[in-house]
Amino acid sequence: MEWLTDNFWLAWLGIALVLAAIEAATVDFVFIMFAGGALAGAVAAGLGASFPIQVVVAVATGILLLFTVRPIVKRQFMDGEMDHQIGASSLVGRSARVLQAVTDSDGRIKLAGETWSARLAAGATSTVGPGEEVRVIAIHGATAIVAPVPTSDVQ
Repeated sequence: MEWLTDNFWLAWLGIALVLAAIEAATVDFVFIMFAGGALAGAVAAGLGASFPIQVVVAVATGILLLFTVRPIVKRQFMDGEMDHQIGASSLVGRSARVLQAVTDSDGRIKLAGETWSARLAAGATSTVGPGEEVRVIAIHGATAIVAPVPTSDVQ
């Protein structure tokens, strides 16, 4: 036991590893900030600080990281507003060719080399016939919401 009291920095390091493992399971950037505090406690222990000072350093660093670094990291990694233009969202704005007449409730289009079910956006004309070009306005599930492309826009 005397060895542990002489090398208390190892206990702080163990606490930091446990907190990092919990962070890996939760991915909320809270426990990793406390792990940073535990690492600061390990540094304080390594420099010969008394145990109460080690605790104060660990807690203060953990709280400081929690309220300063965590919001920045969370905003960077968890930004839900950013559209990465992958998957179905990358198809919005593209043009497609009508395969089966598209109405406000049904139809088929050829979009990015695949056949999609489609329907007209609200306020669009009653029907777009086969062979005509449409533009994808939105994707709802597996249905493309389209609007006809005026003939002046067709190249």
